[in-house]
Amino acid sequence: MSDTKHKIIIAVDGFSSCGKSTFAKAIAARLGYIFIDTGAMYRAVTLYALEHGAIRSGIVDEEEVVRLLDQISITFRFNPERGASDIYVNGDLAEGKIRTIEVSNCVSRVSAIPEVRRKLVAMQQEMGRRKGVVMDGRDIGTVVFPDAELKLFMTADPAVRAQRRYKELVEKGDPVTLEEIERNVRERDKADMSRAVSPLRQADDAVVLDNSHMSVEEQMAWFMELYRQRING
Repeated sequence: MSDTKHKIIIAVDGFSSCGKSTFAKAIAARLGYIFIDTGAMYRAVTLYALEHGAIRSGIVDEEEVVRLLDQISITFRFNPERGASDIYVNGDLAEGKIRTIEVSNCVSRVSAIPEVRRKLVAMQQEMGRRKGVVMDGRDIGTVVFPDAELKLFMTADPAVRAQRRYKELVEKGDPVTLEEIERNVRERDKADMSRAVSPLRQADDAVVLDNSHMSVEEQMAWFMELYRQRING
């Protein structure tokens, strides 16, 4: 649990497959905070678009995606078996479905649609209104919560990130290759940094964490030292 006198907002931004969600979940559990996976929210919209014909053969029909937005309700429910929150789309569990390579290949294009970002940013800001929140994504410290009390920016070597993602998907039984995953990682980096709306960038007051060669335990020790300095400073 938190040993603070007041709760804060912790923003965790960075590149894809850096372990942002895993790290943010661990931080939330350590502090007794709520974890919100914003990347999962964009994946949920992408999944819905795929299932409702707004994406065909990898081509995103932006107008159709926007039309579908009002039909999408996204909620998080704590799953005690996982010790984390699962994402639901219109009341249906979508946690496993949103992690496929098909969704990964389209999510950057869907998340670049201005109307999609506006809708989800508004939802995220409402979720964080009471503070005591750890939120991870691409633009949390720059757009969603520019006044967050603590901002992290996570990065790692693309080859290391691809290897991590490959291992995760293979363990789930997905038929993917390491080359395909690394190409996806590099393409997502380029798309995230070059999009017109809310591009991925490090906030001026964010603290960088390069976890290429760090264990989760080493990352947590690093974070707790930073956290104590920030709240006691």
